[in-house]
Amino acid sequence: MKPEAGIMKLKKNISILLLLFVSTFAIAQVKFEAKISKKKLGVNERLRVDFEMNQDGDNFNPPSFSNFTVVGGPNQSVSNSWVNGVRTYKKIYSYFLAPKKRGAFTISQATIEIEGETFKTTPIKVEVTAAVDIPKDPNDPNYVASNKVHLIAEISKTDPYINEAITVVYKIFISPDIAADNLNEIDMPRFNDFWSNNINTQNEKVTNTTYKGEDYRYLVYKKVVLYPQKSGKLKIEPLSLNVSLRVPTNRRDIFGSRLMTRVNKTVSSGTRFINVKALPEEGKPIDFTGAVGRFNLDVSASKTALDATESLQVKVNVAGKGNLKLFKLPKLSLPSSLEVYEPEHNEKVRTNLSGMNGSISDSYTVVPQFKGKYPIPSISFSYFDLKTETYKRLSSDEIVINVLNGPSSTSSDTNNNALVNNNKQAVVTNRDQFSFIKTKTSFQSIKPAYFFKTGLFWSLLLAPFLAIPLAIITRKKKAIRDADVRGNRIRKADKLARKYLSSAKKSLGKKEDFYIALEKALHNYLKAKLHIETSDFSKDKIIGLLKEKQVEDSVVNDFIGIIKNCELARYTPIDHVTMQEDYEKAAKTISLIDKQAR
Repeated sequence: MKPEAGIMKLKKNISILLLLFVSTFAIAQVKFEAKISKKKLGVNERLRVDFEMNQDGDNFNPPSFSNFTVVGGPNQSVSNSWVNGVRTYKKIYSYFLAPKKRGAFTISQATIEIEGETFKTTPIKVEVTAAVDIPKDPNDPNYVASNKVHLIAEISKTDPYINEAITVVYKIFISPDIAADNLNEIDMPRFNDFWSNNINTQNEKVTNTTYKGEDYRYLVYKKVVLYPQKSGKLKIEPLSLNVSLRVPTNRRDIFGSRLMTRVNKTVSSGTRFINVKALPEEGKPIDFTGAVGRFNLDVSASKTALDATESLQVKVNVAGKGNLKLFKLPKLSLPSSLEVYEPEHNEKVRTNLSGMNGSISDSYTVVPQFKGKYPIPSISFSYFDLKTETYKRLSSDEIVINVLNGPSSTSSDTNNNALVNNNKQAVVTNRDQFSFIKTKTSFQSIKPAYFFKTGLFWSLLLAPFLAIPLAIITRKKKAIRDADVRGNRIRKADKLARKYLSSAKKSLGKKEDFYIALEKALHNYLKAKLHIETSDFSKDKIIGLLKEKQVEDSVVNDFIGIIKNCELARYTPIDHVTMQEDYEKAAKTISLIDKQAR
């Protein structure tokens, strides 16, 4: 190798080394690191974590802090100074953390982008021990804050019965020496084993008071009404808040006023326990469903005189103070001649600090079918009275429904029973009473029969092969039928009409029975199609609903005309031909409505 070539190669290598050194030095100038206030702390202490960098960056992503609660931050601080012509830059993101539990944890990496490159911090291990004694330094803002802020849970009663209302009021007390800027909920109680309801506290105001002999201000932060659902010792979980405070220090400004420093303080109401008493077994009614409080029972009917197929409303109402939403109302028992629909449940309940107040009710729609007088039997309701600590029973009065006009019931159980009793005869035994039973047999021999190669054998063997083309033809016809949307709709409508009018068709020739069945069929169809109850069964509403469904006016008029015919037919002579015409018209109208309704 020539000396000149060696010198050139050496210069080239030196240039590459210098370039690498400069690049490495430039990269080394960027610093991004995590710093913590302490590596070991108690579970009742706070940890400060700073993410520090010497150049500004973008897209800062902190770690998850999964084993800590962030009680403050991120707080951002920037310093920029020049000393002897040298610029010093520092930017810090600060977080204040509260440990969730004891153990050894790792604060994972944070990332940031600086000049197009991503930088990461080094993970840091932290040990959290049991609670430690915090030094009582009167000059420490954290110590001052811990003695000047208190969260108290006031419980109205600690020994209630099951389903007796108690109130928990959370009040935060703050000394007038410090100022609170913000409150944030960290942990909300879940109230297991309780039915709970929050009371609005938005209009609560700060009130002056005394606490442990010192002047304080307090604010009602939360109110909850609880109904315990089981007996025994029950836990009321604590409420925890993070409070941002301004605490005075020993430093003063140029005017002599004390300077304030910001402190984040976590306060908790602490876990509370209550002893819930079980309801006494002695004297407990069989029909008791868990009602606790003081109540009134009322059973009423919207009308007591009406015609058959008209409707009335029977309302079972319980009003008073107690656990109104947590028990069932007694059921209504009516004679079989009265058609009863499922009740409509209604609640008018207000919840305040004293518990639930108001009423709950079940409203039954009842339609009598026959003429006569029908009693609505008395029903009873039992509850546990907290004032006397005894069970009370309430009973309603019997209501008689008088059906003035309508068909008469053909069944008469009383007369039938009397007739059976009057015609009873003694049973006379006869020694020939079992003579019809044969006591002798005569057996005959049977020739053995063979199934193989018989006509039935060959028929069963060839039947599956003959069924294949039949199945193909049937499947094609079904596909054609399914594709016929309009035809299917017509067939479905006709089937629906036959379904509702089947009972009326059976009564053709019997005027009253036919028109009662026809009117009931029209009513049931509308109820299923338009979702209207019997109490809403008016011609004007029917016309409006059908027109909303885009049913043609002529069809609507035919339907209303049939209903009018059913009403008039009971009082006018009608022949079999007219009944047949009304039946066919009703079937056609129902079919048209089902096809046109949207």
